[in-house]
Amino acid sequence: MSGCKKPRAVANPLESTFTSPSERILKECHTLYVDNDNGLVTIAESLGVRLLPPRKKIIVMIMGNHSAGKSSFINWYVEEHIQKTGVAIETQGFTFITSGRKRESLTGNATLHLYPHFRPLLEFKGVTDYLSAEISTSKQKKFSLVTFVDTPGLVDGDMVYPFDVNSAITSFGEQADLVFVFFDPMGQALCKRTLNIVEKLSEKCGDKLRFYLSKADEAGRETDRQRVMMQIVQELCRRPGLNKCGFEMPTIYIPNPQKPSRCINQIDEVCETIEKSIKQAVQKTLDQLEKDCNLIISTINHTLEQDRMNVSSNKSNRFNSILCGVLGIFLPSLFILSFIISTFAPEELDTLVGEGLAKTLNLSTGIVVYLWDWIPEDWQIMFVIIFGALCYFMLFLAKYFARQGSKTLTKREKKKLAEYSDYIQDIVKSKKRKLYEEYLRQCAAEYDF
Repeated sequence: MSGCKKPRAVANPLESTFTSPSERILKECHTLYVDNDNGLVTIAESLGVRLLPPRKKIIVMIMGNHSAGKSSFINWYVEEHIQKTGVAIETQGFTFITSGRKRESLTGNATLHLYPHFRPLLEFKGVTDYLSAEISTSKQKKFSLVTFVDTPGLVDGDMVYPFDVNSAITSFGEQADLVFVFFDPMGQALCKRTLNIVEKLSEKCGDKLRFYLSKADEAGRETDRQRVMMQIVQELCRRPGLNKCGFEMPTIYIPNPQKPSRCINQIDEVCETIEKSIKQAVQKTLDQLEKDCNLIISTINHTLEQDRMNVSSNKSNRFNSILCGVLGIFLPSLFILSFIISTFAPEELDTLVGEGLAKTLNLSTGIVVYLWDWIPEDWQIMFVIIFGALCYFMLFLAKYFARQGSKTLTKREKKKLAEYSDYIQDIVKSKKRKLYEEYLRQCAAEYDF
């Protein structure tokens, strides 16, 4: 296949060595979609189909009141002091925290180019000016496969946000893979704005929500923590969209060796939740890759089949057009010619065209003249009008059929579609099978005791 080349693999062998299987799979799947030469997105666009490339990382949005410890958790997970922390309302906008090759901070429109999936959302009225991105080189935990979204700290009362914070957080949550809701037992754990947004998210994407009692080590004794948790759960259950049983709310806090606590810290469960979501993202990406390949192949087959039908239809239309055109011209010509020939004597006609042709002309024109004589004189004018209208109608049909032709594919276009089909069958699907086998080996290794 001259038109289709294999997608580029990971360029740096050293980088590949230190990259996890999940990260490699997600990156290679992403490359299959956005490859400059033969990306699935480009192929699909040529067929009138719109595909979105899969994300190379999962999105974890963290929300809660202004002192819930969102930024502190991100710093702990990344093991780098990226986000400001404190009791003041530090987070006024949305901050994307992701991994990269060098430490960098971006603001405003620069953030838009990093997240094409979020572009329509990031252009949400009034939000663009309050976007930022922090790129870290950290490889701790599963950070290379995670993008955190730190949301504005939520408070009640007279606090005025520069944009519709409720709608913005809800929209971000719908696009995220996970939504962590942090309740601070020492702050505004029952912030109405937080509960309103949680209720809205529960209606649209309740399976993404995870609730945590953050800063649990600062809640006093165990009985105090239990009381706070009961209050939060009761308040959540009062909400029409959240009146479910079996709320899970692990207690978490940032471990500090210099400040030991007897409180059970379930922060590792947060990491396990993230890892589980990464595995699901790998599975979904591989499944979606298979579906998109099948969609493109079926679209190509449908396009080629439609082209064959168009070619057949065009042939039929051309035949009908020629037939009607010939009849529309031949019939009146024969009629006029018959009367002209009838004015010649047989001897004159033999002299002009020869004896053989003269006999043929006399026979054909004789039939026309006979039929004309058979028509009563009173009806002859009406016959001429009807005959003329019929001939005109034949010419009209000839023009109509000539215009009915459908556009067909050129040989070059059909060859290109065939190359695309072979490329997806032989290269992309084969690559997908290898990636899936690699993913299964990874899973087997993790559970091989």
